[in-house]
Amino acid sequence: MADQSTPEAPAPGANSPGSADSVSAPGSADSVGAPGSAGSAGASGSAGALGSTSSERTAPSASPSGGAISRRRLLGTAGATGLALGAVGGAAGYAAAPSAEADRTTPLSSVGADQVMFHGKHQPGITTALQSRGHLVTFDLAAGAGRKEAAALLRRWSETARRLMAGEASAQDDTDVARDAGPASLTVTFGFGYSFFARTGLEKQRPDALDPLPDFSSDHLDKARSNGDLWVQIGANDALVAFHALRAIQKDAGSAARVRWQMNGFNRSPGATAQPMTARNLMGQIDGTRNPKPTDTDFDQRIFVPASGSGDPAWMRYGSYAVVRRIRMLLDDWEKLSLKEQEDVIGRKKSTGAPLTGGSETTEPELEKTDSGGRLIIPINAHARITRPDQNGGAAMLRRPFSFHDGIDRDGVPDAGLLFVCWQADPLRGFIPVQRKLDRGDALSKYIRHEASGLFAVPGGAAEGEYVGQRLLEG
Repeated sequence: MADQSTPEAPAPGANSPGSADSVSAPGSADSVGAPGSAGSAGASGSAGALGSTSSERTAPSASPSGGAISRRRLLGTAGATGLALGAVGGAAGYAAAPSAEADRTTPLSSVGADQVMFHGKHQPGITTALQSRGHLVTFDLAAGAGRKEAAALLRRWSETARRLMAGEASAQDDTDVARDAGPASLTVTFGFGYSFFARTGLEKQRPDALDPLPDFSSDHLDKARSNGDLWVQIGANDALVAFHALRAIQKDAGSAARVRWQMNGFNRSPGATAQPMTARNLMGQIDGTRNPKPTDTDFDQRIFVPASGSGDPAWMRYGSYAVVRRIRMLLDDWEKLSLKEQEDVIGRKKSTGAPLTGGSETTEPELEKTDSGGRLIIPINAHARITRPDQNGGAAMLRRPFSFHDGIDRDGVPDAGLLFVCWQADPLRGFIPVQRKLDRGDALSKYIRHEASGLFAVPGGAAEGEYVGQRLLEG
């Protein structure tokens, strides 16, 4: 858990107005197969934003002269010229009616103005920086719905996602929930579950990598909250923007599909800390230092399906596989441990994230180092030791979770933990070997419980004029 961080959120104002190439990229991290970050603030430093990707650009609204466009100015311009709302300023959202105060402009904050592009080589929401609010939801196709209905649904969903990510209203029956907000780094990501292919008659196009995950000894899975035909991940840096997208996606489903399960998560808000830092999770641990980074030479081959030669069907090129796990943290038990006991479970200092063998958060742990009594300083079953890629045949995945808190149960225990989401080019070489090893002796296992699970094939991004999954559904 402490040894694999997640993409970090940029500090407010990190992107300059009008910079279409500004991008939020993953920070560094370690732990590969268990609970992770509760979010992060800041864009640089030891775990900050690193580099950019062609498909995940973030651009705040700007006027032609470089100043921010207010919502009143935007609407006034649209009314004067007859342009549709949202057509002016790449990240500008739809606005309230103009008034006599139109000259008293109030620009969007940097958080609200940030926009992630829908179209691109990869879908958004994979290498996008962690957002402060998230929703995960799956749908099952309705009885009698097949390939034709699924194609129409993905076409609707893709258009809605494109519009909302640009800060525009839904094409039909918009709820006005996000009327006063900008895009706020909204992303909407779509994937297909194992059962989708039989329901649509596309079994021959189902990837081998989508075979169901094996059973793990730590599983206590609720089947009603696991798997599903279609998976949607929504993230944004504003709670109302995220909910607005969730509601729009649900309404677009119409009679074609029904919700199977839905979960809500959160991360630290951008700018919540005095300086950029790696995130903490609900156990209070700094969550990691070794997540794969887009600047790594082997990042694409570890995270994304290549254009050819991988054994995956052609429609999956530039896509990825998402493992989704609802991991409950047994916080009452965890918080009874002393600080030293907690640090021994993880293998890192709680205060700084540094390995118990010394140094800083990014220092390589000395796994064979012993104390004066000959005992390993980092215990043999420490989470940080077990999850290291070099202890798992190089297995790596990009972790991008959300924390959750769903209230207090009837026993007075918090129902809280991690909505674990990890991305990889092949789960058989990423999540599965690491989770198997965790099953065999991770000290953290006593304090967590895996309660729901899913595996989804997430195709590459949609080009201009296309919808997500078009190459599968119309190929």
